[in-house]
Parts: sequence; C-alpha cells; structure tokens
Amino acid sequence: MRLRALVRAPGAPAHPGGWDFQRAAYFAGLGGSGFALGRAEVTLDETAAPGFAGLRAGIEARVTAAIPGAAGAVAAALLTGGQSAIPATDLAAMRDSGLAHLLSVSGLHIAIVMGLGFWAIRFILALVPALALRLPVKPLAALGALALGGGYMLLTGAQVPMQRSFAMAALVTLALLAGRRALSLRSWALAAAAVLLAQPAAVLGASFQMSFAAVLALIAGWEWLRPRMPRAGGEGAWRRRLLLAGFGIIATSVLAGAATTPFGLHHFGRLQLYGVAANALAVPLTSALVMPAGMAAAALMPLGLERLALVPMGWGVEAILAVARWVAAWPGAAVAAQPIPTWGLAVTAFGMLWLCLWRTGWRGFGLPLILLGLASGQWHRPPDILVSGDGRLIAFRADETMFLQRLSGASNFTRDSWLRLFGIPEAQALPREGAAGSITCTPGACSLRAAPEAPAAVLLRGAAPREACAGAALVISAEPVRGACAAQVVDRFAVWRNGPHAIWLDRNGVRVVSDRATRGDRPWVPPPPVPRGTASAEPPAAIE
Repeated sequence: MRLRALVRAPGAPAHPGGWDFQRAAYFAGLGGSGFALGRAEVTLDETAAPGFAGLRAGIEARVTAAIPGAAGAVAAALLTGGQSAIPATDLAAMRDSGLAHLLSVSGLHIAIVMGLGFWAIRFILALVPALALRLPVKPLAALGALALGGGYMLLTGAQVPMQRSFAMAALVTLALLAGRRALSLRSWALAAAAVLLAQPAAVLGASFQMSFAAVLALIAGWEWLRPRMPRAGGEGAWRRRLLLAGFGIIATSVLAGAATTPFGLHHFGRLQLYGVAANALAVPLTSALVMPAGMAAAALMPLGLERLALVPMGWGVEAILAVARWVAAWPGAAVAAQPIPTWGLAVTAFGMLWLCLWRTGWRGFGLPLILLGLASGQWHRPPDILVSGDGRLIAFRADETMFLQRLSGASNFTRDSWLRLFGIPEAQALPREGAAGSITCTPGACSLRAAPEAPAAVLLRGAAPREACAGAALVISAEPVRGACAAQVVDRFAVWRNGPHAIWLDRNGVRVVSDRATRGDRPWVPPPPVPRGTASAEPPAAIE
C-alpha cells in the first residue's frame, strides 16, 4: 500500500503510573503510530500478499463474503485473530457480558483445534487396518494435532495467549508421547518460563497475567474437584454425565472468571457481574458448533466449498452475539470500579499462587492474602488533580466526581483512562461560576481544597496569576505562568518537560508526581526536551 500518513512517536502514559505505551512499543519494535491522510493506494493485491499475511487476508475475505455483518467479522476474528472489523457496539457487548475472551484467540480455541485435529487424524488412521496395526496411531495423531496448533498460532499472529497455549500444548503432546500425565502445574510453569524467555516484558501485560492466572486456577481447581465428584457410571449414567457436563461448564467459568477478576480490575477498572451465565451459554456453542465449523470451512477453502461450513458457523456466531447483547443489557452487567493498586495486585497474585501450589492445609493461608489484595483499593487514594501531557485536560476529583477542564484538541483516550483510574463512569465540566462540593469557581479561576485542613490548589482560567496565586499552595495552568507565582506551579512548561502530573492535597502539604519521575531513566523514555537555542543547557530535574 502507498499512503500519506501522520506518524507520531509512541505516547507517554495517560497519567503517572498508567500503562506505558512507550515501553510496550519499545519491546514490540515499533517506532511510532498514526493515521492516514486521505485514501490509500493499493499497490499489491491483498490476496497475493506473501506468507501468512496473504493467507489471513484471503480467509477473512471468504468468511465475510459468506457471513455478512457483525457475525462475519466475529467469525473471521476467530479464524485469523483480527478484530478491527467488528462493530464497536458488538465489541462493547462482548466485553460487558464477559465474553470478550472468545474474541482473543487463545487456549480455548487452540484446544478445540488440536482436539478435533487429534480425533480426525486418529480416526482416519484407524480406518486403514494396515496403518492401524503397524503404526503408533495415538502418537502420530498427537504430533499431527500439534502441527495444526502451530499453524493456527502463526495464522492468528502468535500473540501471548496463543504462545502460552501452544507451549502447554507442546508439553501435553510430549507427555502423551512419554506416557506421562498431560496437564499439571509443572507444564503450566514450563509454559510460563518459555513465554518469558521469548518475551520477558510480557509479564507486565494484562494478556499474560490473565491468561496464566486462568489456567492456574483451572488446573488447581480441577485437581481439587476431581476426587470429590461422583462417578458417571452405573444406573442412570447418562443423566449423571449430563449433569457433570453442565457442572463442568459452570465450574470452569467460575474458576477462570474468579482468577482473572483481580487482573481485569487492576488494568481496566471494570467488573463483569454476569460472565458465568453468558459463558455457560456461549462456550458450548463455540466448542460444539462455531469452531468445528470454522475448521471444516478452512479445510474446504481449497475446494471452493467453504460456504457449506461457514453458513452453520454464522448461525453459531449470531447466537453468541445474541447472548452477548442480551446479557450486556442486564442491569449492572458491567460496573466501573476503582482499580486496585499495583501492590494489591501483587499480594493477590501471591495469594493465588500460595492457594494453588500447595496441596496441604497450608494452602488456606492464600485466601486472606487474596482478600487483602482485593480490598487494597480502600487504602489507596487516587490523585486529587490530574494534568495531561499537553495541558489540554485538567481534572479535579471532588466528592466522588471528576470535574474536567477540557480545551480544544484534548484526547478522549486520556479522559477515559482517567475515568477508569477514579472508578467513575462519567465526568462533569468545571462550573463556570459558583461552588460544586469542595470546588469554588469564578470566571477567572477555580480552587480546590480536598479537606478543610488541606492546602488549596488554584486552576487559572484567565485571571491574572499574581492575583489568583495569593494564598494558594499550588497553581495549575494550561498556559505558561512564567514565574508570576511564588507558589509551586504546574503549567504548560512543566508538562512539556516532565509529562502528565498527578497531585495530592494532603494535610501535610502538596505532593506532585510527574510521569518522568515515576518512570525514571529508561531506554524507552525520551530525554527531557530542551528549548531551542539552549541545547547545551542542563535539563531541569523532574518533579519528585
């Protein structure tokens, strides 16, 4: 493709301590991102693109041609991993209903692909007596299924969840070949080590944390449940099998959902309350209809007969989308909550490891640690004031409400990140004049006092700095103040040098933390900018 684009270097975090896009881009090998200016010119037929890119594009084109609308976009995402064509409303419904994990190609999908591949290869070999009597059919089927899983991983982009799933699948295959137990906590640990050796920075991401937490809970949970469950044989066996299958679906959803909740709360500040109900309906559809039909469609594509399988696949995807929309519409399906701090997540993760790795009564001590980590938000106080890196957004937190000054060109993404940090669904504009809780505004300035005994912060909105600064411990301005105030100042120059700022108004004084001070001197952190003509000057220190 040939296009004219505006490309920028990766942006800084939306607030000090937020997700570091520059770090993620550094380890991903990305130098920038941007958007096209005008139309793009296609210089190469997308279906003729080399390697897996061309195969992926061809599969997506065939799937969306056979399955129109949102269902086609979701079906293509399940086969190739690309989610960009899914409508925003359906993405939101999948997220709010707790079904977003179905769109992230990972363990469930590769398990279905390899399981069906193992069964099909073993069945075909068993049909030929000369092969069945002379060859080790089961090991050959396992190796063939592993090859299918590897191809599926490469086709979908080899993201961290797929790397984890394929690493565990390789260990399961090795265990089958060696006659050992396939799934265990040892295989989970070896898979984690393999992913970290390939991508050490992945441990900081939500994908790695949630993926491995879910698998840890499933392995440990089923190890504990298996000896306590009734056997399926004897009189009325089919009823017991049906009940056990239903219980297995519910237990799997509960275990995986409970294990991933702390990490989702830390990274996204949201709770999906009805994920168990949604998964109990959608996961069986995915396992029994959608993914098998997708595999059949991929096998039929060289013959041009993929519609025979894609049409039933579309029916299954439509049913999943209907479940997602239905559950997402329930009252309180997705609740915004204040994220737990990093130390709370660490305590929760340690408690989960303690609970899952021990097999004696000692494991019970992990539960208080998990509860302590989940409750850590009660002892974590978010900032009273946030200032964006360009000064166009300034937020005051008062009385569980975020009041926002927004200038032209302000980032919606930054605003949404701040809302997640505060656990607040919506923001309000700063009043033009008057009082709103602990905030008092005039046409030229607004003042915030977090508590009666706490110092005051003043936001300049056109008033003369010397007049507005009197009696203020901190002055905030979207424009340069240029030394007109004796108080501490966070203005346009401060955020230009040191990035976004977070401010706490404590009874002991004002605490200002900049993004540069939080991240320190790292290879992915740009050096402090220097004004033109003063390149040899010593750069100013970051605010601690």
